[in-house]
Amino acid sequence: MNSPHISDAEASDRFLWRGAILPSAITAILATVLTTIIRHKSGFFGGALAAIIVLLFFSVHLLVARISRNLDPMATMALAMFSYFAKVLVMGALLLIVTRTTSPATVDRPSFGISAIAITVAWLAGEIRAFLRLRFQLPLPPQK
Repeated sequence: MNSPHISDAEASDRFLWRGAILPSAITAILATVLTTIIRHKSGFFGGALAAIIVLLFFSVHLLVARISRNLDPMATMALAMFSYFAKVLVMGALLLIVTRTTSPATVDRPSFGISAIAITVAWLAGEIRAFLRLRFQLPLPPQK
């Protein structure tokens, strides 16, 4: 897992990201194909938009965790709270823009919602699975 050029922390971050991105990307592709078959062009745009938003937002979450790794706990908490608040505001603005500038005939709302939920579940399941696999590989502290 480790190469001579990356630290254990960087390797762990990459392992978590890969563990989360693979199942969510597969789910995103399946959701987009399925919504395209069911709702045609508007389903494609709904599924694709959901995939882009969910994958981007969760990747930003892992990036913030990586940045805050060496900060003190108060700064880490402040950065996490700012990150969550900013993501909620950006998500709200993005959804407002999409609903105001596109018609349901262009971006199918149910396709977007169902795809976003499925991709989110896949991301979280993949991240938890990767974390559990990573955690079992960590060395135990010496016994006293």
